[in-house]
Amino acid sequence: MMQRTVNTALSVLALLAVAATMALAAQLMSVQVRTGQLRDKPGFLSRVVAELPYGDKVEFKGENGDWRQVKASRDGKTGWMHVSALTEQEIILNPTDKDVEAAANSDELALAGKGFNKQVEEQYKKETRLDYSQVDKMEKIVVPQQYVQEFIQVGRLAKGGEQ
Repeated sequence: MMQRTVNTALSVLALLAVAATMALAAQLMSVQVRTGQLRDKPGFLSRVVAELPYGDKVEFKGENGDWRQVKASRDGKTGWMHVSALTEQEIILNPTDKDVEAAANSDELALAGKGFNKQVEEQYKKETRLDYSQVDKMEKIVVPQQYVQEFIQVGRLAKGGEQ
């Protein structure tokens, strides 16, 4: 009887360990920048395989320093994203006035690109009276990935897209 109880307890512990491992393996994260670049290798100079919009969910698969290997929920592509482009927090894409008011009063606004939307920006402008015109201009600058790759090759910045 004692052996049976011990075996049952060990089986339950083993199942809990497997469940915990699966839960960690399926950890969801969100893209917290306007456009997150999913790369084929962990490095800023590696090839971009997909661009994920703000708020997209990704499944955590592994890590290499400050890089996270993730699987995109949208199309199932797997690649690497820098930790600064991801958050474990849920991102609210259509916030209510209450959400906006709470965000406008939080310290996270200092991090500008994290959860910053038009409503939050307007509320923050009212409270701080800062001029965002130069930021708006910079946000409109888009450098095609083809130009970036050409720049890397011509400048011999890295071999094979590695850091």
